[in-house]
Amino acid sequence: MTNPEVLKVAIAEPSVIIRSGIAVALKRVPGIRIQPFEIVSKELLTNYVRIHKPDVLIINPSFWGYYDISKLKGETQHQNVHCLALLYSTMDESLLRNYDDTISIYDSVDQLKNKLDKLFATSVDESLEETSNLSQREKEIVVCVVKGLTNKEIATDLFLSAHTVISHRRNIAKKLEIHSTAGLTIYAIVNKLVELDEIKKNMQL
Repeated sequence: MTNPEVLKVAIAEPSVIIRSGIAVALKRVPGIRIQPFEIVSKELLTNYVRIHKPDVLIINPSFWGYYDISKLKGETQHQNVHCLALLYSTMDESLLRNYDDTISIYDSVDQLKNKLDKLFATSVDESLEETSNLSQREKEIVVCVVKGLTNKEIATDLFLSAHTVISHRRNIAKKLEIHSTAGLTIYAIVNKLVELDEIKKNMQL
């Protein structure tokens, strides 16, 4: 599983017994350090997601009335949060279309682990798909940026105008939702656009 060192999981559920029970179960998931946080109101949910940017949100779909996950992601500017619907029984599939997966109050610790593993395996697949969505020229520019070249130097190396380089960089940032050189560096290494040794060598120059 490719995941952060500590996985931040928010649990939005009206019942304190169920909410706390899930928090305890999450701490028992083997191989993953999980930091659960219990959400008790709509206001706390919005504020917590906006400020703390949890990796995963486990939420009862009827959390104080049907909760619009797409609206939540937009309001909190946290489109990358993975959302799991917490189910007590069967539910209309149309209400679950914006969720990444579902969990049941009857799931075992092993089932929780498998669903978390699946979430982050999907993230890796999506990252690779994003790479394929970059044009060859955009990939070349990502490599140049990671190597520390300025827009003018990139333009010279790739026989482009500086304006064209800037336009490409804007498109890359929009496609990948990455707006820093450090973020692009991590992205380039993970997606094998550059080798880590190559980055280290450039840093020593």
